[in-house]
Amino acid sequence: MNRNVHLNLMVLLALASLPLAAVADTSVGVVFSRDEVSIITSWYQDHGTRNNDSKGGKQKGGLPPGIAKNLQRGKPLPPGIAMQQLPQGLLQELPAPHPGYERVIVDGKILLVEIATRIIHDVLTEAVLN
Repeated sequence: MNRNVHLNLMVLLALASLPLAAVADTSVGVVFSRDEVSIITSWYQDHGTRNNDSKGGKQKGGLPPGIAKNLQRGKPLPPGIAMQQLPQGLLQELPAPHPGYERVIVDGKILLVEIATRIIHDVLTEAVLN
């Protein structure tokens, strides 16, 4: 057997033996780019969080601590969580998110969420609150 074919077969067998979750975890590398972080941070420094009280910044009272601590990378969004869209002006400045992902605001944090699984891939905590 050709050495490359043998090596490829070994890799495929190794992947097949992994749990499905480990194989599916290959998209964890989808995060906010440096440019996105810069645009978001600059936008909120220039505009603040005055886009209606229900949009933009942290809501009065915030989330219960048990739910708030689950707003982190690798965790799914809790069911029924209140999400806001990013302000229209900010959306116009940002590049389109990766296909299959969306940016949302939850409890004063900007999250990058995989649409199909609702898994959080990245969190910006300081941008909205500054």
